Amino acid sequence: MAWYLYLIECEGGSIYTGVTTDVAARYAKHVSGKGARYTRAHPPMRLLMSMEFTDRSSAQKAECRVKRLSASEKRAFCRHYCAGTC
Repeated sequence: MAWYLYLIECEGGSIYTGVTTDVAARYAKHVSGKGARYTRAHPPMRLLMSMEFTDRSSAQKAECRVKRLSASEKRAFCRHYCAGTC
């Protein structure tokens, strides 16, 4: 089963980072206010990117690394990863 790292731009310019097996369903939960506590306080504006991994462990390791980045570094990561496709 594939796992995904995803980044959401929230109101105020912050970026939420998470992992899931279904990006569309998880994003819908964030938008509806039933996702993470953070996105209830900082409503999502748009999905910036998602990246597929072969297993949960790999996705969570990537999540841990990305969460250490500042918002501007996360945006640069998205630009580099998407390379004009996002």
